[in-house]
Amino acid sequence: MKRILIDDDHFHDHCGIVGVYGHAEASKLAYLGLYALQHRGQESAGIVSTDGSHLSMVKAMGLVQDIFSSEALARLPGHAAIGHTRYSTAGDSSKLNAQPILIDCNKGHLAIGHNGNLTNAAEWRRKLDHRGSIFQTSSDTEVIFHLMARSSARHLTGALADALRQVEGAYSLVLLGSDELYAIRDPRGFRPLALGRLGEAWIVASETCAFDLVGASYLRDVEPGEMVRISAAGLESIAFAPEKQHQYCIFEHVYFARPDSYVFGRPVNESREMLGRLLAREHPAPTDLVVPVPDSGVPAAIGFALESGIPFRMGLIRNHYVGRTFIEPEQAIRDFGVKLKLNPVRELLEGRRVALVDDSIVRGTTSRKIVRMLREAGASEVHMRISCPPTISPCYYGIDTPTREELIAAQHSIEEIRDFVGADSLGYLSLASLRRAVGDAEERFCTSCYTGRYPTELVQLEVAVERQSR
Repeated sequence: MKRILIDDDHFHDHCGIVGVYGHAEASKLAYLGLYALQHRGQESAGIVSTDGSHLSMVKAMGLVQDIFSSEALARLPGHAAIGHTRYSTAGDSSKLNAQPILIDCNKGHLAIGHNGNLTNAAEWRRKLDHRGSIFQTSSDTEVIFHLMARSSARHLTGALADALRQVEGAYSLVLLGSDELYAIRDPRGFRPLALGRLGEAWIVASETCAFDLVGASYLRDVEPGEMVRISAAGLESIAFAPEKQHQYCIFEHVYFARPDSYVFGRPVNESREMLGRLLAREHPAPTDLVVPVPDSGVPAAIGFALESGIPFRMGLIRNHYVGRTFIEPEQAIRDFGVKLKLNPVRELLEGRRVALVDDSIVRGTTSRKIVRMLREAGASEVHMRISCPPTISPCYYGIDTPTREELIAAQHSIEEIRDFVGADSLGYLSLASLRRAVGDAEERFCTSCYTGRYPTELVQLEVAVERQSR
């Protein structure tokens, strides 16, 4: 027997953050919020709470439900808390880099949770190291704390604003002091952050599905370039930096966010069904069934079926209880990792022409195995339809993506990809239709992964990558 890593060949979710202020069970609400945001990061999770004078922390590697027992939550007293669930995009995969990060500095006892990626963090680390700063983690998030500590501003709000005006890239942040909570979004608004209310308490989260679980009401998004400070005096909105051209991550609506969430003020499920409808118009498929790759391909497949009039069927069943590794028998089983996660429904597929709908193709290896699985289950034809454009470039804004060399669409034509995955035909949604599906008439969304055109300076990050490759 041997243990193997199960690779799902998708972009990996970045991070999820939550904050609660003014509730007697703040840490329990933060825990439930993280539970709802588990899809955004399955590597580590943590919560920091405050009772008005002391910050308490619990964090570990693993899933939210495994980390936060009743005993663990009892160690997190207080009326305010922040939480974070992580998939590493900057920094090593280790408990040391799990968030929130907790420090004691000249600006107070503070904790921070970050969703995003600072594109000039490598250069700032080099400068700060040279000036004598001692870093405790390899996470880009810690740069913010060091810049805050060096600020001449006397109040935390000013120091935080000073630090954020010196960093570049994507960040949605929750920061907790002894008796105040901050929720912050970068001036371009790359990553989502929503503001809600639960009775007299305030709550912030990466997605509104966290509000639904605890019974909170969604009020609005934290605006790009806005710092929301919540304290005993109430809520204060501070414009810490001028807004820039908005660059909302369009992949939130394609794949990352839960379909029951509102993200960037828009229902995700509505966007995904429209992706499928427009895909059916652009690339009709002469088939008998529309079959999604579960779970992320389901809403687009429903839209495709509704628009085309072709019956929707769950021809692939997903096993939701598979972890990242599994023990394989000594006698190797072909496509073992995919078979652990997906199994075809033979009686639906046999002798049928299938339109297979998925949200993306990254390396192409998993798509190839799924197409082969459908054929072995008896499908007479497999026509693959993808509800976004070809992914040709890595993301530098908080998503764990392969290198350009590993992205199949960066190296091959659509016909070559079709041949590699073994489909009878292959159709990708156009960028214009993707923008239409998410209501992006003003081009407020970042589409770098489809165009290779980035809205921020990437020199520092490219230098870091070059150094690591030597």
